[in-house]
Amino acid sequence: MKILGVDPGLTKTGLGIIEVKNNSFFFIACETIYTNASDPLVTRLNHLHKSLFEFVKIHKPDESAIEETFINSNPTSSLKLGHARGSLILSLGLCGLNVAEYSTTAVKKAVVGVGRADKNQIMTMVKILLPKATFKTEDEADALAVAICHNNNKSFNNFK
Repeated sequence: MKILGVDPGLTKTGLGIIEVKNNSFFFIACETIYTNASDPLVTRLNHLHKSLFEFVKIHKPDESAIEETFINSNPTSSLKLGHARGSLILSLGLCGLNVAEYSTTAVKKAVVGVGRADKNQIMTMVKILLPKATFKTEDEADALAVAICHNNNKSFNNFK
């Protein structure tokens, strides 16, 4: 079973795919989608959609999961992040994938064991769980963590 994890963002979105066989994790791929902050919002959302669509087409995951967003103190930033996340969820749906959603705390707890873990702890544990992972950004490590979290929690969420 291949699981796609998504760490959503308007400027940078992390994608990561793992394969689960006999309760063991195997790294498949990861990448970061970048958008240009000077482009119109519709151009940026379209770029997220097309890039995610291509990634799914190449790697053919069976399931997908996305990290929930937190509310920033800046409402405009929160709204833009919500647009990006909505675009990504719609793209996954158009690819025929159901989408599970996990809070940042749930992802950290599933991977590190502590809901308040920092980025370095997440990257270290992802590397331990997926020794062949070659992530280049924190966003890619976070996306792989979302996929791991989904595997560990999907039976509790009745994900089908």
